[in-house]
Amino acid sequence: MIDLRYCSDPKGIDLDEVDLMAPVPETEPNRQYYFMAKLKKWVTQKKEELGRSLFCCTQTFGCQMNARDSEKILGILSKIGYEETESEDADLVIFNTCTVRENANLKVYGRLGQLKKYKNKNPEMITMMCGCMMQEKDVVDKIKKSYRNVDVIFGTHNIFKFAELLATRVFDKSEKKKMLVDVWEDTTEIVEELPVERKYSFKSGVNIMFGCNNFCSYCIVPYVRGRERSREPEDIIAEIKCLVKDGVVEVMLLGQNVNSYGKNLENPISFAQLLEKVEKIEGLERIRFMTSHPKDLSDELIEVMGRSKKICKQLHLPLQSGSSRLLKIMNRHYTKEDYLTLVEKIRKAVPDIALTTDIIVGFPGETDEDFEETMEVVEKVGYDSAFTFIYSKRTGTPAASMENQVPEDVVKVRFDRLLNKVQEIAAEKAAKDVGKVVDVLVEEVNEHDSSLVTGRTSQNYTVHFPGGEELIGKIVPVKLSESKGFYYYGEQM
Repeated sequence: MIDLRYCSDPKGIDLDEVDLMAPVPETEPNRQYYFMAKLKKWVTQKKEELGRSLFCCTQTFGCQMNARDSEKILGILSKIGYEETESEDADLVIFNTCTVRENANLKVYGRLGQLKKYKNKNPEMITMMCGCMMQEKDVVDKIKKSYRNVDVIFGTHNIFKFAELLATRVFDKSEKKKMLVDVWEDTTEIVEELPVERKYSFKSGVNIMFGCNNFCSYCIVPYVRGRERSREPEDIIAEIKCLVKDGVVEVMLLGQNVNSYGKNLENPISFAQLLEKVEKIEGLERIRFMTSHPKDLSDELIEVMGRSKKICKQLHLPLQSGSSRLLKIMNRHYTKEDYLTLVEKIRKAVPDIALTTDIIVGFPGETDEDFEETMEVVEKVGYDSAFTFIYSKRTGTPAASMENQVPEDVVKVRFDRLLNKVQEIAAEKAAKDVGKVVDVLVEEVNEHDSSLVTGRTSQNYTVHFPGGEELIGKIVPVKLSESKGFYYYGEQM
């Protein structure tokens, strides 16, 4: 039996049948469906008045969690009658923001300046901002002062209120509408059963938990995403079953630290046990997950990965630094030796696994010796790819006030060395697989050459090969004929 609550139109509600004369429901998600119905009626009238469709643009910055949140926002907008566009010259524009690094904030401020021009041309345009950046009080204060063209601001904890917040703005009858700010500091509430507009029909992210309890000294996430909250396993399984019924063959289980999933539930369950339940779902072909914290990656999980037929042969395992001294200051709760032992266990259980990582260069107090230890770990592990970052000071984190900030010119030299080494190792590893036949999930027609399609291997490598759009969403055997370092050309077998 499929639990239809978790399908793309979860409650199966016809908005035209919602009684708008009745009192506003107090419980979720019925309350949000009431506001969706009210908005749908308004959108229909607005279309008739303008003689055209209403268009919305959602710009997503940051991680897979943000991407999934944007799919929920688009699901609501689609249900009430908006059409999606990539242009920010639209009737409704939403910035779903990230604040992990300062560059992300600066990029958003630049885009807000551009939106002013569009709003001057179309005064009825609605602009909304949400996501991690909105959880920082100084950011919200700056937007209030310098970007009065923003209509609505909300955060990560009350994204389920999107329809209600939009309705509040739309039906505000005051002559001079004030900026609506509704940002929660934290929540224990998880609201299910809202519409979702997936980017891909054949694969989907699935939130299994929210928030983070780790408080790494450089990281803003626990402050903007709140404490860990796990979804009930039954709800996760029900959602995935419905996705599979809807054509999904691959899911990505999402959490800030998936390895700590289930610890705060009334009936605790480990992440490994959840994976075993997901594995049993008929019709599901592939399982991915991220992100994993090394300190919580258990032998039980490694064992499950080793015997699984569906868990993809790829693991993202953030290192951040190869220096045990810096790892302690970073509050990572493992040493270089712990990390290397963990990698050895994983490779023994899953010999063909692709390992990827995150590495920070220039953390406060990083010495030449610390950096050389990072380079040593990179050499020993041999990552298939790595996301390398220059340390970004985040206000409110312990690292932001640390002394011994590393000079920019020193950081730049180290960063370039690391990047070159990572690319060199990744290219060497990729070249070794040329000639192999691998299964590829086809994702799209190649944007540069329409005679090719593009897909991903279990190890998450990109492969381009001759084919048509009829292959999209299918898993097909492909011979890897040429390596380009980070991607392959191949031919279907």
